[in-house]
Amino acid sequence: MRYAILSDIHANLEAFRAVLARTAALGTDRVVCLGDVVGYHADPNECVDLARSEGIACIMGNHDSAACGIEEPSGFNLTARQAVYWTREHLTEENRSFLRGLPRVMQIEDLLLCHGSISDTNQYLLYDSDAQENFSLMEELPGRPRICFFGHTHIKAAYTLAWPVLSRELADEMHLSNDKRYLVNPGSVGQPRDGDPRAAFLIYDAR
Repeated sequence: MRYAILSDIHANLEAFRAVLARTAALGTDRVVCLGDVVGYHADPNECVDLARSEGIACIMGNHDSAACGIEEPSGFNLTARQAVYWTREHLTEENRSFLRGLPRVMQIEDLLLCHGSISDTNQYLLYDSDAQENFSLMEELPGRPRICFFGHTHIKAAYTLAWPVLSRELADEMHLSNDKRYLVNPGSVGQPRDGDPRAAFLIYDAR
């Protein structure tokens, strides 16, 4: 099974379409989204419609949660908060209901999907201490998933735990080992923040 792992689309329809075209060309079997289908950009309904029509497995991001009214964007910066209020006004009721129904964490075989961190959609996973906390949480989950994909930071990142050594690595290609655990962020489709304006995603080949 080859998975396309996307995150933080943020209502950027052009980027979303381009990434789906590219992942299809790469021969992926399933597409998953780590949250924030909406927010910031101007095509929230179109992006939700596309995710639904393509059968993409989505989890809830903090912008998704705020846009559908589950929580208020009190901790958002001004631009993000304004985008949430605008998105609320434009979302169809059908798409609002879809966002409300998204899970905050999803497990697919030995893969764990979350947006911010395993325990908190709004938490940024930025430091080694954050990674260590999430590796500990993975140990407590059914099946003890080996790989967790997360988003929210809009920056590509990878943490590896070969107990007790925690390391960071980031390369165009990583070969995963069965005796290690991983936390991996694919970056953002719709609003990259790593200095590279191109849409980011990753392919996970489980074969």
